[in-house]
Amino acid sequence: MKLMHLSDLHLGKRVNEFSMLEDQRYILNQILELARREQVDGVLIAGDVYDKSVPSAEAVSLLDDFLVALAEDGRQVLLISGNHDSPERMAFGGRLMRSSGIHIAPVYNGRVEPVCLEDQYGPVRVYLLPFVKPAHIRRYFPDAAIECYTDALRIAVEAMNPDPGLRNLLVTHQFVTGAARCDSEELSLGGSDNVDGAVFDPFDYVALGHIHSPQRVGRETMRYCGTPLKYSFSEIGQKKSATLIQLGPKGQVEVSTRPLVPLRDMAQLRGSYQQLALREFYEGCGHRQDYLHLVLTDEEDVPDAAAKLRVIYPWLMKLSYDNQRTRAGMALPAEQAAPPQSPLELLEEFYRLQNGQSMSDQQRQLARQMMEKIWEGEV
Repeated sequence: MKLMHLSDLHLGKRVNEFSMLEDQRYILNQILELARREQVDGVLIAGDVYDKSVPSAEAVSLLDDFLVALAEDGRQVLLISGNHDSPERMAFGGRLMRSSGIHIAPVYNGRVEPVCLEDQYGPVRVYLLPFVKPAHIRRYFPDAAIECYTDALRIAVEAMNPDPGLRNLLVTHQFVTGAARCDSEELSLGGSDNVDGAVFDPFDYVALGHIHSPQRVGRETMRYCGTPLKYSFSEIGQKKSATLIQLGPKGQVEVSTRPLVPLRDMAQLRGSYQQLALREFYEGCGHRQDYLHLVLTDEEDVPDAAAKLRVIYPWLMKLSYDNQRTRAGMALPAEQAAPPQSPLELLEEFYRLQNGQSMSDQQRQLARQMMEKIWEGEV
């Protein structure tokens, strides 16, 4: 059985006020052609299908076209909601779609019934676990000791009780400890959403969503496929791809990737305003159809520089300066800069400045618990 792993489509997303709908339609059509060429049996979509919990009509239409095309090709689709999606809206009509091979995870209710697929080696059970927080799990397991995301996901997996003699796959949307983030992702309280990847050991393959950079986490068969498109300039150096999973008998899983080529890539150009404004520079830069971040090295700000340069570079997304003034504003060189502080660390620093002493362990624990409750929407 061959499956394709996708995630974090973020349909309807805007990047620096540019709508990505045209780019998303282009890449979804490319994915459809790839699925046909590779003759995949099914597509796993690991959450953040939309960019907003209430998506635009255009984004909904785009997903509809994609799912219909996959169904018409006879491919199974297994889809979960992510932290950007509304699980209720994503699940609407899910039971009706099963007959067409579209399997959408229902709102989490303490049980996860696997979708059963079949090939020449027997059954494959695919468990669809949408994005959950500890508060969601506590609601259905009130007697369980759940202090963090790892505890919550361990309880959820134990409740699934996957048969170790069968091939079991998990599609979920969480931040597994050790994964590398980038700027286009939504950050949480100082790593409070970290999940120890060991809780997913019962599964032969774990199709992860949430992190936008393609990568393995811990083992080759626990992977983030990454976004199909670049959604921030921190991703310029990335090569986007679709992940393919070839399942053999129990214990045999082969993972490979296929490149995805965007309609418009992202690039950064650097120079003075006069250099960048030269038509010869523009014609020879090789990025005429890319989304651009222009870095001006002029010592003085150029009035209306972005508007003027956008006449030459129609896909200019971002303009910034790198000169003595901007560098002087940096407290430390990049290589010496302290890592960003978590909300709890910022609160501790504020408390120390206000009270002339550090927080006690009891105060720190209380602050952490309150922050987690706020993050989970309990207060």
